[in-house]
Amino acid sequence: MGNCKSGDSVQICDEVKGGPGSGKGSQCVKMTEKYGFTHLSTGNLLRKEISNETDRGNKIKKIMIEGGLVPLGTTLEILKDAMLESLEETKGFMIDGYPRTLKQAEAFDKSFTLPTVVLLIDCSPEVMKERLMNRGQTSDRFDDNEVTIRKRVDAYFIDSVPVVKHYESKGLLKKIQGEGTEDDVFQSVTAIIDEL
Repeated sequence: MGNCKSGDSVQICDEVKGGPGSGKGSQCVKMTEKYGFTHLSTGNLLRKEISNETDRGNKIKKIMIEGGLVPLGTTLEILKDAMLESLEETKGFMIDGYPRTLKQAEAFDKSFTLPTVVLLIDCSPEVMKERLMNRGQTSDRFDDNEVTIRKRVDAYFIDSVPVVKHYESKGLLKKIQGEGTEDDVFQSVTAIIDEL
């Protein structure tokens, strides 16, 4: 995809959407290795903020434990800070799992340039919940428990429909079937990116 920065504004190469457990994080790692993008997961950035034990991090932790969404301004601020840190060294940014609501998408579009493509890794809620429960058996993540997983997956399906329509209407959305093997899904991802 070449250089994804334009002028003084930050260019987003990809937004990668998909519910919790859809495999978007694994696919982002593969895309980073292949294309040299900077992978920014809002979830990871928020967890990093929590680990710093700031007042903001403590408030974020409480919201995440309850399965809620972190306030829009807070997430955008943390995302912008992360982008500015690596602006000089990157070929572009790949945003993992954000925006999640239409309000977030509209604010995101005003704060940054439009992405080149929005990849939607599509999975059923049953597959997502099963994957997250399996991950929860080995991860140290505080939000990998049955109650929080159910809330997160259900919230994703409620909130994602308007976001998907928003990017479909702009001609940016590409759907990928996410229930195959990691390599099968990645072949579909690269087929889309290589055409851009």
